[in-house]
Amino acid sequence: MLSNARFAGVFIMLLLLSGCARNPVLLQSTYQALPPHAEITSVPFYAQTEFQCGPATLAMVLNHQDVETDVEQLIPQVFLPERDGSVQPEMLATVRRYDQLAYPIRGTLDALLGHLAAGDPVVVMQNLSLPIYPMWHYAVAIGYDLPSETLILRSGEIERHTMSFSRFDATWARTERWGFVVAEPGTLPAGITARNALEAISAYEESHGPRATLSSWQAFEAHHPANAIGQFALGNAFYADQQPDNARTAFERATELDRKMGAAWLNLGIILLQQDKPLKAHSALTQAAASEGEWQERAKQLLDRI
Repeated sequence: MLSNARFAGVFIMLLLLSGCARNPVLLQSTYQALPPHAEITSVPFYAQTEFQCGPATLAMVLNHQDVETDVEQLIPQVFLPERDGSVQPEMLATVRRYDQLAYPIRGTLDALLGHLAAGDPVVVMQNLSLPIYPMWHYAVAIGYDLPSETLILRSGEIERHTMSFSRFDATWARTERWGFVVAEPGTLPAGITARNALEAISAYEESHGPRATLSSWQAFEAHHPANAIGQFALGNAFYADQQPDNARTAFERATELDRKMGAAWLNLGIILLQQDKPLKAHSALTQAAASEGEWQERAKQLLDRI
């Protein structure tokens, strides 16, 4: 009966997540909390030729992660001739192809500086021209100087390009302050929001499968133990790794945190059936069947079989 039981995936729980406007003001607390200077000198430099700043920035951050690749290998993966450049989805997808996670950062200068202070270079997207006639550009932020309010970047053909905070933020704001950091599976960089972590890990799961994301969901759970979606995703990863008891615990925790999470009730019910606990399974599947969503019909089918 359960050989074809289908788990509800994590992606259906992320449909309502969306971006929002962010405040670019540098807080006074940032000056107090961060060291006055930071620079990640270990980031390699590759000069960016025309229209190829995307592959060059990826080569820099991937090599910094000890990933073996180079600009020439990356060009066909991210450079779109018809666009005269690289688009953001391809940039993120290419990071995942090299078994790394691309974590979007919170779009504030405070957050950007925090990542640099923590030793994480940040890929940033800028519009170096006017909004009406954009000139898109990728660079790698590697450091800052608070007293002079200056950011340090690997940019274009300049290995150590400096820009004032105000000038950089003006060009960054025109891209809605888009940027990301790269990290290996099982790690969650400091300062990444729960929303952005969910987005990054679930995207990695989509291309690599839930089992490959187990360590990343465990890292997420360690930082956000009260996040129901994180517990749900952790349960799926445990199940894919053939750890049904741990999966059951995670699904139970998810339903405790969000009593209306029908997908978690469904997956919990499936495991309970597989563990020959029909009464508890009936209770969980009843909760799933009462919650509107694509899991509802499947829960009803399993209830009929019981």
